[in-house]
Amino acid sequence: TKYPDCKVDYPYRIGDGGCDGDKYNTEECGWDGGDCIEFNTKYPDCKVDYPSSIGNGRCTGGEYNTEACGWGGGDCIEFNTKYPDCKVDKPYSIGNGFCDGGEYQTEECGWDGGDCIKFNTKYPDCKAADPSLFGDGYCDGGEYNTEECGWDG
Repeated sequence: TKYPDCKVDYPYRIGDGGCDGDKYNTEECGWDGGDCIEFNTKYPDCKVDYPSSIGNGRCTGGEYNTEACGWGGGDCIEFNTKYPDCKVDKPYSIGNGFCDGGEYQTEECGWDGGDCIKFNTKYPDCKAADPSLFGDGYCDGGEYNTEECGWDG
């Protein structure tokens, strides 16, 4: 074979046109059969499992939203500008029309990019973790089944 020291689960992915990263993006595997050369040149210090998530139009966050990775290949620049102190695993969930709650429902994250404003207006004193459980036809109990949370919406 062309890369005898390359030990990967799916050798057919070597040189298939997509930079696979991780064990594929190594010298032993010829930088994924050449698929990762452009990525490695552009982002030499960016070590991620899925290089295709860099510059794909979606701010992935975490290790992808770093200077080494060009702020997600530019995908996270708008998010970082708008929410500089919002640190979440899935920035693409901010402002997606769904109130995610938790760390997303904070002032730093713009109340989930505005997705939680309606919930916060209706239940200003409710501190339940997952707003998606409200009004779903099930009484979730605990912190949800309180007057502040409208007896679970």
